[in-house]
Amino acid sequence: MHYLRQTWKKPDVKLQRARMIDWRRGDSIVTLERPLRLDRAKALGYSAKPGIVVARVRLMRGGRRRPSVNVGRRSKKKTNRLVLSMSYQYVAEQRAARKFRNLEVLNSYWVGKDGKYFYYEVIMADPQNPHIMADKKLNWVCSGKNRGRAFRGLTHAGRKSRGLAATGRRQQF
Repeated sequence: MHYLRQTWKKPDVKLQRARMIDWRRGDSIVTLERPLRLDRAKALGYSAKPGIVVARVRLMRGGRRRPSVNVGRRSKKKTNRLVLSMSYQYVAEQRAARKFRNLEVLNSYWVGKDGKYFYYEVIMADPQNPHIMADKKLNWVCSGKNRGRAFRGLTHAGRKSRGLAATGRRQQF
């Protein structure tokens, strides 16, 4: 896994460019046979077993602007910039969860970006699958209180957007 991690620190530019061209032509949410970054996926809970699904999500880059208003406002109030507190990764997890309603989002990671899009891979588990129910490391997903994790900000990206991710220094309360 160490060497896989090293290759992602300096990826091959030609290979990445070819991937992006293919990904741009495809749909915005695509299920995959296996993850692209195996080292990262394994670290975040992926295992090659029935009931685990990996999806690649494509997100438009750039500011999240609102359309400009042109009637009935003071010029001071006529701003159209919108800063969303959610990260792109958090939005990608929510989109994947909306597309696959029977699956629960475990985690996600970045796989690339080009001039127009960000790409993330989202790891999801099926709570009704017997293989997941029998797995001691993953069967916590099966309990009802873990439904809708991506929408409640319980994944790592969600916790980070909510300001709950652990930092390097000790928290002062």
